[in-house]
Amino acid sequence: MTTNNPDRKKTTFYKYHGNGNDFIIIRQDYFPVWMNKSWISAICDRHFGIGADGMILILPSEKTDFRMLYFNADGLEGSMCGNGGRCAAAFAFNQGIAQKAMHFEAFDGLHEAVILSQSGQSTMVSLQLSDVQSWQHTGDALLINTGSPHLVQRVDNLHELDVVVEGRKIRYNKAIAENGINANFFQIKDGLIELRTYERGVEAETLSCGTGVTAAAIAASLWYGGNSFEISMPGGRLKVQFNVGTNSFTEIRLEGPATFVFEGVL
Repeated sequence: MTTNNPDRKKTTFYKYHGNGNDFIIIRQDYFPVWMNKSWISAICDRHFGIGADGMILILPSEKTDFRMLYFNADGLEGSMCGNGGRCAAAFAFNQGIAQKAMHFEAFDGLHEAVILSQSGQSTMVSLQLSDVQSWQHTGDALLINTGSPHLVQRVDNLHELDVVVEGRKIRYNKAIAENGINANFFQIKDGLIELRTYERGVEAETLSCGTGVTAAAIAASLWYGGNSFEISMPGGRLKVQFNVGTNSFTEIRLEGPATFVFEGVL
């Protein structure tokens, strides 16, 4: 990509994905004024840019190893992203920013991540998410915030479901959430939880969603019991485990691969 602004310098970017949920990662010493909504949405565009579900900006932190800012593909700052957090952790470890056990700042507070193993370009990461202390049942669905707001809906026809059409109905329903919500469709088949997600900000179905998988795992615990789940999405499987309290879920950990794809220069 080119620019006619002489104040902009060449910027190195890195492409990572978490089970197909892909991100452009950029490391900066400060937040550049030119990194605005239109610029971010342009580089996330899959036809005219690099292409990604979102962009992650890695900044210095006085409290932790680094600070993570997450932006959706529409260029707007998003809430916590579970797969993005795991990719940020893998990036920080690969770049020497952090050790195998690390802490970082994100939209919803502080997070701990641990690098479990590496094989080729793939890094297995365990990410601790914020405690969950409230949720709401609405018929056959659950409203819950796992760092990002989610609705988890049980369905019987997951593979035939038009996730974009049905997801948009939920995402833009102000009676459900004034500022929009992520829509997740949940089904158990042959003992395995399967999930498909429509993500706000991306405004499409994504191959994987970390906070969505976490929301689905908590929903499964409330509906069926248990504290450890493996959940399948179109991009692959993620593991979620937590401690179950009377009115809370604590020590929530999301585990899965974060894969380096390529690097380039803007």
